[in-house]
Amino acid sequence: MDTAAFTRIKTVNLLASYTAGRMIKVTSLIQPSWPSTQPQTLALYASGTSSCSSLPGHQRCPCPKSKNSIRFLTRCSTKSGIDSNNATNKNPAIERDSSSKSQHLATPTPNQALTSTYSRGLVLDLGPKNCWDSAEIGSPVVKRYIGDNEERWYMWYHGRSEFNNTTSESIGLAFSGNGIHWARGEEDVRSSGDTSLVMNCSKNWWAFDTDSIRPSEMVIMSSPMYSAVYWLYYTGYSSEEVNLSRDSNILQNPERVHGGKIFKSLPGLACSQDGRHWARIEGDHHSGALLDVGSDKEWDSLFIAAPHVVVHSNDDLRMYYHSYDVENGQFALGVARSRDGIRWVKLGKIIGGGSKGSFDELGVKNACVVRNCKEGNYLMAYEGVSADGMTCIGLAVSPDGLKNWKRLQEDPVLKPSEEDRWDNKGVGSPCLVQMEGNIDKWRLYYVGVGHGGRNGIGLAVSEGSNIRKFRRWAD
Repeated sequence: MDTAAFTRIKTVNLLASYTAGRMIKVTSLIQPSWPSTQPQTLALYASGTSSCSSLPGHQRCPCPKSKNSIRFLTRCSTKSGIDSNNATNKNPAIERDSSSKSQHLATPTPNQALTSTYSRGLVLDLGPKNCWDSAEIGSPVVKRYIGDNEERWYMWYHGRSEFNNTTSESIGLAFSGNGIHWARGEEDVRSSGDTSLVMNCSKNWWAFDTDSIRPSEMVIMSSPMYSAVYWLYYTGYSSEEVNLSRDSNILQNPERVHGGKIFKSLPGLACSQDGRHWARIEGDHHSGALLDVGSDKEWDSLFIAAPHVVVHSNDDLRMYYHSYDVENGQFALGVARSRDGIRWVKLGKIIGGGSKGSFDELGVKNACVVRNCKEGNYLMAYEGVSADGMTCIGLAVSPDGLKNWKRLQEDPVLKPSEEDRWDNKGVGSPCLVQMEGNIDKWRLYYVGVGHGGRNGIGLAVSEGSNIRKFRRWAD
């Protein structure tokens, strides 16, 4: 196992009450120590033994005793907690090494490329030549934390290197003091204070995520024994090809395509003590994935991608994901529910393509769902695909976050730049962050695509509390 991604020390078995006695394989980490934050939470109970069995030659490790509570943080508050979808946390929980060079969140000095009119809105560009993220970046998952003396922002994202024309994608971490100017390291993570590549593809031949991985959402849990645990839901890609014999429209806007081939994806889960060192949690599927594709006649029979998870209550988690509905020739979004975040039940498709001639006629994908603290409803930002393959970002709302979704308006809230700029070919993969106060009420992080397919991660802000229109950030 490469040292950049994991410190695999011992294997433990956690018996969760909501999994009906099923054993969950979790790789335990010994460093760094667990954060000590104690935010308000809702309880999800798990049972187990007072100690865990380990692999031969490894130490025994502590695990939750019977009926200790494992808690998903679900507060919709900007004062003393964090919910699962980008609310503010007053107590920063991501641990940093006191000896690290990145102990203080320095604000990077913007270079000319990020301050020109051409790059308006661009906040994270491709990495330096031959680095792990030098050819492609995307899938931003942004979290904000407010401490007593400083504000911290963290962004998990996927990247791909130009070295040896690799097609494999990994997950990295960037940090910021204001959510606008971002910094990253150039090497793999070697201590809890470094910030760069944090998770690689699986090395197990049977796994669903051997080819590429992309982050989708990060949920924070808490328990009396361990005060903060990070659960990263992600998309994993294997070398298994998707059968396109019945439909070729998907090639206009594929998930991952190389040499005219599209590869299968499934949702996965990894856990961490610090947001940097990750260990996979194996789901029910034989490949370790959380869900399998549907049968040949179901709408999600080709792949499952971008599993965005929202904690509705202590025993009600929702996963929003997309696939390609072959029968209707459209990308579509579906939802699944879970009581423990590991075992999921599909509820079906919730929203498909728009009307003829609309910006999302060919379908919707890459949803980001946020529980609106002010209104009490659910807000979804999604990537809409037009008939010619152009991508824009639209919004939908629902009173309950399940099947009653309606588009907020017919027009997109963010379109590709009309001028010759970095994101003039398409925008997508939205990540919504609700802010405090009346200024810049919402932030929208997104992936922009320009000439030659070059991409980057951008930022747009709402016009006050008006969420129906966003403008690109400009210093």
